[in-house]
Amino acid sequence: MTHVYQQVLQRLSGFYSRAERTALQLLIQRLIIAAGGIERIGDYRVLTVQNGGRDGFYVLTALRAAQLSIAGRHPVTFTLRVATPRLSETTQATLENIHRCYNALFVYDDPRVELLMSDNREIVPFNHRQPLSAAGLEANRMDMLLLGHLRRGDSLLEVGDDGYLTMAEFYRHMARWGAGVDSLVSNDKPRQQKQFMSGLQRAARKLGLASDAPSGFETLFAHLDNLGADLYRHMYGSQLGTWKPEGSFEARRRVGHIGIDDLMVDRSEGTNWPLFNEFLGIQAENLIPSAPENEYVNPLLLAHLHGLQAWYLQGRSYEAGYGDYVQRAIMVIHRKQLSEHACQQARALYGSQSSIPEHRARAAIEAQKTLGLNETQLVCMLFSPFVEQGARLEHFLRCCHPGMLVAMPDLHKALQGAAVADQVAQWMVEVSGLAVETLSNMYQASAARPEQEVAAGADPQPAEDESAVETGQGADSLRERSARH
Repeated sequence: MTHVYQQVLQRLSGFYSRAERTALQLLIQRLIIAAGGIERIGDYRVLTVQNGGRDGFYVLTALRAAQLSIAGRHPVTFTLRVATPRLSETTQATLENIHRCYNALFVYDDPRVELLMSDNREIVPFNHRQPLSAAGLEANRMDMLLLGHLRRGDSLLEVGDDGYLTMAEFYRHMARWGAGVDSLVSNDKPRQQKQFMSGLQRAARKLGLASDAPSGFETLFAHLDNLGADLYRHMYGSQLGTWKPEGSFEARRRVGHIGIDDLMVDRSEGTNWPLFNEFLGIQAENLIPSAPENEYVNPLLLAHLHGLQAWYLQGRSYEAGYGDYVQRAIMVIHRKQLSEHACQQARALYGSQSSIPEHRARAAIEAQKTLGLNETQLVCMLFSPFVEQGARLEHFLRCCHPGMLVAMPDLHKALQGAAVADQVAQWMVEVSGLAVETLSNMYQASAARPEQEVAAGADPQPAEDESAVETGQGADSLRERSARH
């Protein structure tokens, strides 16, 4: 196999430019220094995340080239742990892309490489044929709804904060599973690191967790230790299971971060370069998409939610909200100085103004398929009627479910933990998509109170530019719309 691995390295190096080959030597030096010298490299273990995105594949090829290069010159090399988070948007096509990449790099039978994935708080060997479990789908659905509800009524539309918490738990447990790792290797730029830590801080505060997150990944794992192992325990209580396999995680481990964003040669002008489509066999159309401002949310779903927000909450048309979001997303892409290719991909995803009804239908199907959420539950999340002691419950009922106004006292009783008629409890579950126990925890916690955020030093969240404060006229139009539906 040594000969086979050297052939893989030679072929991989043949797809690198001169600048990339120079960067590879710098990466090798960086890893050797982090390990404490070449004599300790055999005991050094690194973690990298492979979620099916373009950057993840690029980093993996660099680490594999470094691993094989060291092995060709020394008796031993470092151990590489490659971990795949199973998020709702992790499609079968994404897993097939990852599988082809692994085959091309000959990592399946290499004892120096660990290929893992997570599914419903369990770490299992990577298997591209294994669909996300029903329990995993349900957990992803509940997490998105929970964090979508937990926000102030006047705040921005915050969807996808569950992704930050999910990845925080994922990092922590993947780093400590089994023999553990010494460092996380990523090419996240300082801006991306700051965005992740800010998102994690915002999400943690929604759950009532004290979180003064650093701006970078240098102290990421120490920060995760301070947050604790079960971030959702406060809200889910007995519904939340433990990470498995139990007893296979180190309680605390010093894990560092090796940033290599300065070593990655810019390939932003497209995704179909030979390294991807000829060597790795990656199908560019199946690279995992991400919204410009939140990589954990399907961008089409975000556009859809902004359309629903405009229609149900702002007294405007669905098309206006959808179009506003798309325009803003393209502006973000330009501001981040991403390539014209990225802009073209975004325009193709969102479609033209005339195709918005078609994309609305497709987004609704995707939300049902990947998250198990229907429009009723998405709209309920946008209103967030059960937080802050049900401050917006009456408004939600008047706008969307006027027939339930008579039951509002019983709804408050249920949210306060009292027993109510089964029909009332069932309505709450069907409309929200969450268990009554979870709704009650949200109701009583009031996690996103403004005074808490100010006390914690958070920046105030301005209302969206295009969002109007709901006036009596807006409420009237909403009631008329609800009657039509």
